[in-house]
Amino acid sequence: MVQIRRLQEEGADIIAIIGEIDASSSIELDLTIAKSVGEGFHKILVDCTALEYISSAGLGVFMSYIEEFKDKHIHMVLFGLKEKVANTFSILGLADLLHIRSTKPEAKQLLNELSV
Repeated sequence: MVQIRRLQEEGADIIAIIGEIDASSSIELDLTIAKSVGEGFHKILVDCTALEYISSAGLGVFMSYIEEFKDKHIHMVLFGLKEKVANTFSILGLADLLHIRSTKPEAKQLLNELSV
């Protein structure tokens, strides 16, 4: 089960994921990111501090946006991944394709640097 919350801070849309992202809940993640993009946000922070597990379906959601984000100059930074979740991203090579930082301040700094 997952809860996904959105809030806006300093021009960025922050998506907080609480719980587990599996095949069924990945749809909710996809809809949330699509909503953020549809509302015109060009800075997206994904708070993973309470993300306990992510399946390949959840990882696929992030992957599905890479080209669209490049085309639309949208920047997304994930932060606060637990070691188990971070290992999943690394093993599949996604850590090289997505922007990932340890803390929210580091993520915000990178987001601002990317948006210049």
